Amino acid sequence: MTSDTTVVALRQPDEVVDPLTAVLRNGARRLLAQAVEAEVETFLAEMRDLRLPDGRERLVRHGYGPERLVQTGIGPVPVRRVKLRDRGAGPEEERIHFTSALLPRWARRTRSLEAVLPVLYLRGLSMGDFQEALAALLGREAPNLSPAAIARLRDTWQADYDRWQRRDLAARHYVYLWADGIYLQARMEPQAECMLVLIG
Repeated sequence: MTSDTTVVALRQPDEVVDPLTAVLRNGARRLLAQAVEAEVETFLAEMRDLRLPDGRERLVRHGYGPERLVQTGIGPVPVRRVKLRDRGAGPEEERIHFTSALLPRWARRTRSLEAVLPVLYLRGLSMGDFQEALAALLGREAPNLSPAAIARLRDTWQADYDRWQRRDLAARHYVYLWADGIYLQARMEPQAECMLVLIG
């Protein structure tokens, strides 16, 4: 590949150049775009029978939403949400909305990344260290992982835990069983025997 420029880009000391990751991110972006397009086309095909009084289709494509970055295990992947327009929703009719199962409207991280954050926190990674630790894994441009974002997530986890602790257990029956072993050592015996004690 030839270039008309004579400017040489210098690598920063903390920058890792990984062409394989770049290829994976580009492939993930293309695959995600194709999957969302297929999802939209399937939804539109199901709604083809809905027509306006003049015979035109009620539901049509209406461009794309702004591009946003979704954090994944291979770093940020840029995505654009397909927008649909309901031309026939009047005051008495409810507007038809399309919500992607692959790309929810407000998703900023994949579920697998969402699952690893509480594990790192429980393993002792402080909120101030999240950004640096995840930047090494996901790249320096990893957004939405600032200490303030992690603090908001921690508050959500704490609320979930508090709700879980206060859940009603009246409809369930639990059986508790304690097991312990006691070693009997008579000094004359070459081997110690174990007596198993079960309390239920």
